[in-house]
Amino acid sequence: MTPSKPYIMRALYEWIVDNECTPYMIVAVDAPGVSVPEGYAENGQMVLNLSPSAVRSFSMSNTAVSFEARFGGVPQQLFVPVYAVLAVYAQENGQGMYFEPESPPEELEEEPPAKPARPGLRVVK
Repeated sequence: MTPSKPYIMRALYEWIVDNECTPYMIVAVDAPGVSVPEGYAENGQMVLNLSPSAVRSFSMSNTAVSFEARFGGVPQQLFVPVYAVLAVYAQENGQGMYFEPESPPEELEEEPPAKPARPGLRVVK
């Protein structure tokens, strides 16, 4: 069977948003494959606001969470593998779920993945 964690994460996110609260996610920034802006982490963790009004191009798949958010007024593309997510909870009341730290899949331990390329724009005539 496939892991249940990404399904639980999506359900928590939807539940938090449906209850008009702010979804937050805690990420282990040192996990392989994590791409987040530097300088915002504390003790190897970063708290991210996933509110629909705070992010763009939000995607939560079975393998990763990706979206664009502004840091210091500058848009940044973030990529967080599911194994690097430590919690999804409501900022207002702390309700949600905290997850045990996970190791990346074996194939990633041998060779770290490349960071995702920044999206580019091109003129279409």
